[in-house]
Amino acid sequence: MAKNSNADDNTFVSAKKRLFEKAHQPTEAIIQSFMGDDAWQQLMKFEGMLRKHYNLNREMKFPFGRNYGWSFRYTHNKSLLLYVFFEEGGLSCTLSINDKGAPKVEAMLNDLQPDIQTLWKNRYPCGDVGGWIHCSIENEIELSDIIRLLGAKVKQKPQ
Repeated sequence: MAKNSNADDNTFVSAKKRLFEKAHQPTEAIIQSFMGDDAWQQLMKFEGMLRKHYNLNREMKFPFGRNYGWSFRYTHNKSLLLYVFFEEGGLSCTLSINDKGAPKVEAMLNDLQPDIQTLWKNRYPCGDVGGWIHCSIENEIELSDIIRLLGAKVKQKPQ
């Protein structure tokens, strides 16, 4: 898993190439080719997991300026869930947990992967106790942990 924000200046640094040309919105075919088949399949699996828990809406966005690149913005009804960024050979995500959700994250923290715990502890502050985390997603366990974090942010639909 990639590091979260730089502890000294709170900037996100991705070790992988991304789609940075704001003037050229990529098609799904370009995204899949850029990411590679394995990473694309991981993204589709993650999207399927999200759909099980949320009334999912996906839209293409170029958020946060030139350091992040193109992404899918996922929402549940009108609530932002997260951004998933396309990387060469992988994917990463950015999500925020507000002050209301932060205690829920703290309560589940010991059950999450050590890398996810570290990301939360080193989060970019938002509000009094909430924050933003940025992470590369490398395996299915991390996908599940991200779903759990989102549950602290936005109530999941009944199963």
